[in-house]
Amino acid sequence: MRAEAQAHVDKIKAALALLRRFLDWDRALRRLDELNARVEDPTLWNDAKAAQDVMRERRRLEEAISATRAIETELNDTAELIEMAEAEGDEEMASDGTAALGALAARAEIDKVKALLSGEADPNDTYVEINSGAGGTESNDWAGMLLRMYTRWAERHGMKVELIDYHAGEQAGIKSATLLIKGENAYGYAKTESGVHRLVRISPYDSAARRHTSFSSVWVYPVIDDDINVEYNESDLRIDTYRASGAGGQHINTTDSAVRITHIPTGIVVQCQNQRSQHKNKAEAYNQLRARLYERELQIRETAANAENASKTDIGWGHQIRSYVLQPYQLVKDLRTGVTSTAPGDVLDGDLDAFMAAALSQRVTGETVEVEDVD
Repeated sequence: MRAEAQAHVDKIKAALALLRRFLDWDRALRRLDELNARVEDPTLWNDAKAAQDVMRERRRLEEAISATRAIETELNDTAELIEMAEAEGDEEMASDGTAALGALAARAEIDKVKALLSGEADPNDTYVEINSGAGGTESNDWAGMLLRMYTRWAERHGMKVELIDYHAGEQAGIKSATLLIKGENAYGYAKTESGVHRLVRISPYDSAARRHTSFSSVWVYPVIDDDINVEYNESDLRIDTYRASGAGGQHINTTDSAVRITHIPTGIVVQCQNQRSQHKNKAEAYNQLRARLYERELQIRETAANAENASKTDIGWGHQIRSYVLQPYQLVKDLRTGVTSTAPGDVLDGDLDAFMAAALSQRVTGETVEVEDVD
């Protein structure tokens, strides 16, 4: 088999191996049989919510298993076709088979990422909170670049973006901002971005053209609905109101419409100022608080589940550092996954898909995953 076709085959087999490992193939097949038996039970719908949960789990498992089997069948059939074409010297058929393998490899990567997004809150909408670190104007500008990056990434994937909170920097960029991203698997894709992001570049604000290092933090937490109960005591909350910052206008800078809520036991702080009404801002801030507390609980569960297999030298989940180095060739490296690629322009959203896919894969395998650059 020609080298190009073999490369596609190896890529597809790697994706299939990861899918089988993540699904725990034998357990997944047994679980699907159990769910099919429960669906046939006429008493299932006596509890509508439980029935919906069963149907949802069954659909996800069935889709993942069917996709894996379909890829395996198509891979075997196409590989046999290429071998027959090469044996008969039919170059046109061999080229068509190689092209089909390339398309199958791309589909396998998409199915692999979808299968990895099977967490409890992965299908939900998500909040993305960005805060500039130490460094003044440099860090503010870097935080502003991250804000544009995630906004453009979400819009490119057909998601809706709402700006919940925004504090502009004094000279450039932002001090902090919170985005609400609405779309299928929004939290599942974005959750790998939680952590500290570092930028190394020749500063456009330094007349001596020296290299500067800037830090910004990105925290991602899911939007949760009323079916998920998050417990907290009102006595543990400190609620502050203040005047919203921004371009001004009627009631914007003249009333204390912005709301900040602090959960004292955990130190979690949420705030909202995008609405003109203090009541609406407070309701949105409460939604953010419930989401933050729920995300914290998910992290505690995941840490406990992975404690036995965690490496002592590994950067903890949710605290990884992604390093962006902007030089004449715009080289970008993610220190957590080891992925290096070339960034288009001054905003790195073109490579964000590659970074996310690598981080999701590493979350399952625990190993550094190399991915191709995204155009």
